[in-house]
Amino acid sequence: MPNTHLNEADTRAKLIDPALHARGWREHMISREQLPGKVYLRGGKPMRIRQSADYVLKVDHPNGGAPIPVAFVEAKDESTNPLRGVEQVKRYAELSKRHHVRFVYSTNGHRYIEHDRDLKHTSELRPISEFPMPEDLLQKLEIGLRVEFGKGLAAPFATRYPKGSSNVRYYQDAAVRAVFEKLAQGEKRALLSMATGTGKTMVAVNILKRIEESGQRPRALFVCDRGFLRDQAWTALYHVFNDEVAMASSGDPGKNARVVVATYQLLNVDGSDDGEEDADATYIKRHYPKGYFSHIIIDECHRSAWNKWSQVLTLNPNAVHIGLTATPRTFEDSDDAEASRIDRQITADNVAYFGEPVYEYDMGPGMDDGYLAMMQVVTYDIHIGDHEESERETGVTKSDLALAEVVDAVSGESAKRNEMRDVFGPASLEASLVMPDRCRAMCEALFNNLASEGEPEQKTIIFCVNIDHAQAAANTLNNLYADWCFENGKRPTSKFAFPCTGQIGSDDLQDFKGNNNRFFIATTVDLLTTGVDIPSVRNIVFFRYIKSPILFRQMVGRGTRIDDPTGKLAFTVHDFTNATRLLGEDLTQRAKDATRSIKQSSPLPEHTFEARGIEVQVHAKGNRIAVTSDDGQLEWVDQKEYERLIGESARTQAPDIKALRDTWLVPQRRADFVDQLPGGQNYAMAIRDLSGMEDVDLYDWLANVAYGEDALTREERARRFEIYNAEWLTRMPEGTRQTLLAISSQFRRGGTENLESDAMLTTDEVSEAGGTDALSRYPQGDARDAVRELKLRLFGDLSTSGT
Repeated sequence: MPNTHLNEADTRAKLIDPALHARGWREHMISREQLPGKVYLRGGKPMRIRQSADYVLKVDHPNGGAPIPVAFVEAKDESTNPLRGVEQVKRYAELSKRHHVRFVYSTNGHRYIEHDRDLKHTSELRPISEFPMPEDLLQKLEIGLRVEFGKGLAAPFATRYPKGSSNVRYYQDAAVRAVFEKLAQGEKRALLSMATGTGKTMVAVNILKRIEESGQRPRALFVCDRGFLRDQAWTALYHVFNDEVAMASSGDPGKNARVVVATYQLLNVDGSDDGEEDADATYIKRHYPKGYFSHIIIDECHRSAWNKWSQVLTLNPNAVHIGLTATPRTFEDSDDAEASRIDRQITADNVAYFGEPVYEYDMGPGMDDGYLAMMQVVTYDIHIGDHEESERETGVTKSDLALAEVVDAVSGESAKRNEMRDVFGPASLEASLVMPDRCRAMCEALFNNLASEGEPEQKTIIFCVNIDHAQAAANTLNNLYADWCFENGKRPTSKFAFPCTGQIGSDDLQDFKGNNNRFFIATTVDLLTTGVDIPSVRNIVFFRYIKSPILFRQMVGRGTRIDDPTGKLAFTVHDFTNATRLLGEDLTQRAKDATRSIKQSSPLPEHTFEARGIEVQVHAKGNRIAVTSDDGQLEWVDQKEYERLIGESARTQAPDIKALRDTWLVPQRRADFVDQLPGGQNYAMAIRDLSGMEDVDLYDWLANVAYGEDALTREERARRFEIYNAEWLTRMPEGTRQTLLAISSQFRRGGTENLESDAMLTTDEVSEAGGTDALSRYPQGDARDAVRELKLRLFGDLSTSGT
């Protein structure tokens, strides 16, 4: 008997959409937002896989403002019980936070369940004829928030975006609404935590403009930490406020403008990190009376200790204060007590003043949605002398230096052994102990890796220990580049690598940002850690040991932007110093790692030494990919360990290859199977690609990992299907046969997902072969039966499937 159940697409069109319309949800209230698509590796190159939210339901604003998202709806095919997705719905609590909606629904077109994020309650099954109406959800939302949209302090909700809603990403709208909700409740402080590259400045601009459009007429101050951040903010504000925005300077405080952009330094509020009161706020006190500003935006508020910008706020105590940060709320302590103390203090200061973030959108969700570039990492082992272990565990001992040439780095005189430490820990290298051989070996390993990808001319940021280290790395890379060009018959570009440390090289920053023909590698210390918008950066390199998770996030954030003009969808972290331990699951291992470190001897009078003549070897150890867990957190996926776990999980669910095949042929059972794997489909696809098997369908990869079956490529499986099923195919009408062969070609290109894509039957190749009309002449049923039989034979026992 043919299966008469509707698939997911038909369930939406024939059951869910009519049911929603019947309950008062008009078409403009049902958003099917198309996300850019998560980035995966294919053939070693990044590509997007398109994805979209099932539905986001929006209610009309009572006073004509921008529609307000209230619910996220997952559509299942008609044959699936919505209760099967209860655990999924709970995971959708993460998606509801991303969309900043209260309600999440799962439905098969007949019945639905509701998950209320605020109440943390999941309902029983209900008939879809009782689905909530728009006014029901609007009323619940207003009661829960204790606001009445469009009135009083909630007036900004009655406005629209200055450039239209289509120019605002869903999470940016969520952040704006989250701030408006906080202000509508009479609060005056709000903190937004959004990853680098997700548009915090754009969110702030829209907040201020919609507040102005509501009639509140703000007098706003936008405070930045550095000059180039001020310039970027002014540009974004000018596109909306035009001449109503001014950049404050020493001679002009911009008091005629609606919005003033200034730096901490100009305002004289950039106090030292140790808390000494060397910032007396002279400028702000002289030019702006107390209480002058009605709204203050503190950009990159995670960068500065509390004393740096607190005076801006205390001098305007009745103003609305909004903090923007790219730093997640919490971190586990690192193995360095001082770094942990600073991280905790910055986080505590922000939260103590602003409260918990009203909205968060971290790197994980950004990469998962496809708004941020995919992150992969290459790790390196550094061996010094005859050590069996890498330097990250041992450092350099005095005995290692016995046969080396060691001199005072300043005077050049031979070093006195009694002034040297017993051990120079990893973090001391290039600081207390300069090692040119080590610097060259690291530069060679990096350069060879870049050159192996086709060309070394890739926008790259290298974080170094200090200015001297940055200069040495730039010089070494320029020499390596000149040699490479000579060997390959190329004319070298000037300024291939350059130091950019604040004292030197900062004038080259604009060329690094905008020039695609030179200025490829910037070696820096901390000048480029935050705020600089350089989308074309493809490599972030750690030559420097760091112990702060906050600093790590800021540095990695330089590579997360997608750059459509250059086709950049992914970036690589080259980790020479085990910095990537500060992300994800490895965070929990830091205390254990610390116990293995060799302790340094008591501090001696500080000298900087230079050692030459020690053998240094650097080897690329392995690749990992950052993937997003169900709760939106980034984690590293390691190939070998994951393959072991995936095999165990697969065998638990399907004890043999036949059970896997039977599961694979039923879309919902396959989806459930993959969801139960460690990390779900995202992890599985990432590791398959990382292991160089991106041309293998996920079915064959799982069969190989779990049961030791040969991993057929998609091409091999499609070819064997055609050979072993030649007799079966010849019994078909010509158009039907050609259409089935065209469908098998779709598998060649995209695997199982292509066979079940809603658009598969309408592709040019399938349509030209005969398409749905040809399949309707399938002798044993209709088009759906023909595709089902093809799948059975494609994944079947190929030695007998010709019968």
